[in-house]
Amino acid sequence: MKSNLISKSETTSLLKIISEKWGMEFPRIKNLKVHQITDDAQIIVGNGVKILKTNSEYLPFLSEISLLEKFPYVMVDMGAVKFMCKGANVMRPGIKNHSEFGKDEIICIIEESQHKFLAVGKSLVSSSEIEKMERGEVIKNMHYISDKFWEVGKTIYD
Repeated sequence: MKSNLISKSETTSLLKIISEKWGMEFPRIKNLKVHQITDDAQIIVGNGVKILKTNSEYLPFLSEISLLEKFPYVMVDMGAVKFMCKGANVMRPGIKNHSEFGKDEIICIIEESQHKFLAVGKSLVSSSEIEKMERGEVIKNMHYISDKFWEVGKTIYD
């Protein structure tokens, strides 16, 4: 795994991109460290922030609870948990509760008993459409507990 510190200007422009995509502000961070996991995946860390970049998507890393809590969520029933942890997409029948969100937003997936974060994905429909659905895919699972990024990410600290 290759790791390198990026410059202040690169850090600033990267945080600006992520802030715009996520619709939230980040505290000033001088330097970010980029860990190249695969050809198309990086884990970006710095000053209490850990971000997963896959292809052109920026996702909050699953260990960053305070960051994950700022995103919309869906709560899945316990029957869906084992499928989420194997990378399955979120299907309508498994959803117990949810916050409001639009299509193509980053969504956190939490389980109903302990309210633990299981996965991060992208909404395929808006939350208002979920109410009208009985079946079908709702969220594309992009990062989940026990995936290859999770395992590597556990060894990386800022």
